[in-house]
Amino acid sequence: MSSEIFPRKYSARKRSQAVALTMVRLSALTVLGTLAFIITFVVWQGAGSLNWEFLSQFPRESMTAGGVFPAILGTLALAAGALLIALPLGCGAAVFLSEYARPGPLMTVIRLGVSNLAGVPSVVFGLFGLALFVGQFGFGRSLLSGCLTLALLILPTVTAASEEALRQVPLTFREAATALGAGKWQAIRQVILPAALPNMLTGAILSLGRAAGETAPIMFTAAAAYTLAMPDSVFSEVMALSTHIYNLATSGTHIEATRPLQYGSVLVLLSLTLGLSLCAIILRARLRKERQW
Repeated sequence: MSSEIFPRKYSARKRSQAVALTMVRLSALTVLGTLAFIITFVVWQGAGSLNWEFLSQFPRESMTAGGVFPAILGTLALAAGALLIALPLGCGAAVFLSEYARPGPLMTVIRLGVSNLAGVPSVVFGLFGLALFVGQFGFGRSLLSGCLTLALLILPTVTAASEEALRQVPLTFREAATALGAGKWQAIRQVILPAALPNMLTGAILSLGRAAGETAPIMFTAAAAYTLAMPDSVFSEVMALSTHIYNLATSGTHIEATRPLQYGSVLVLLSLTLGLSLCAIILRARLRKERQW
């Protein structure tokens, strides 16, 4: 009797595993297929607009001609500035949460707050930056206001990724540093942080892509719809690719005529984001290779 039941159970288990594996594969193929479709569509619509003039010149004729050079520089400046501000703050918060703070209700509330902050809509950060940095602090619509607002936007991602990276460092590293006479901060600075750095760059990669592609925070705090002047200080307005695309698609006088420019700008923004992420991934891979453990 038992010899007949076990094969049936085993066969049912194999069928359920096969169904689950098929669903997982279909999910992965759906995600990859959607991404491939979006990229193909954008390339098909925008590749015809890409040339040296488009990449190296200012917009002309009410943004119906010319290029996106100031928007490219503005996007790079905003993303880099936000990351330079958020990375030290996020890493410092992660070190405190991982190495110094004691487990308890307060820690649970802090981590819950960080997680919830990551889900706040970007327009809320934009309005907050408009009220605080543009209005209260008097920075005006400027590169500085945009960088500070984007830094707050990506700070939860950087903090969460950095804390997880620190927790992945083996306990033996801490014990070995302590056995050699290193103090708490010395062990963190010379042993734990270098070991966690490759994984901490994961948060930086995610944050960099999000900062480069945001629209609402930049629109409220930093972006000029159209300018012929390059920024000469952190208090100057800048153009950005995301807001430039939005203006072309919604506020232009010849929206249909600028459709190729819209898709060309989208393709440039997509390429810029992927390029920045690729550089960070290569750097992370090299650091991992140097610090294998």
